Amino acid sequence: MFDELNERIIRELSKDSRISFRELAKKLGVSTSTVIQRVRSLERKGVIQGYSVSFDYERLGYELTAVIEVFARKGKLVEAEEEISQLPQVLAVYDVTGECDAVVIAKFKSREQLNKFVKHLLSLKNVERTNTHFVLNVVKEDFSHII
Repeated sequence: MFDELNERIIRELSKDSRISFRELAKKLGVSTSTVIQRVRSLERKGVIQGYSVSFDYERLGYELTAVIEVFARKGKLVEAEEEISQLPQVLAVYDVTGECDAVVIAKFKSREQLNKFVKHLLSLKNVERTNTHFVLNVVKEDFSHII
């Protein structure tokens, strides 16, 4: 059951996935064993799919973010998305409504790297064409939490 306690657990884990069960229990005002049971249950149900670290991509040298519209060959969208999702520069692939079939969010260290990436996309047999947008300014970028 997804209740308020589970939501609070997820909110805290999204802020700091390294928090100990003991610290988390103290913050939430419940027993450590309750937190352990809830977290394990959320993991088994696939609500918690893993634990990760967030990065400042610009400090790592990834100064370019691209939003790329993908137009797939007729009937080949799933195959195109699957292949694109495996590329290391890709952060997200979205099936969308509208003129294009999918939207890809990817990060690059240079224009040359982006250029090679887009040309690679266009060489994929299931991709018909693309339309690339450069991100000029990041107002908000936070994939870590929604709750």
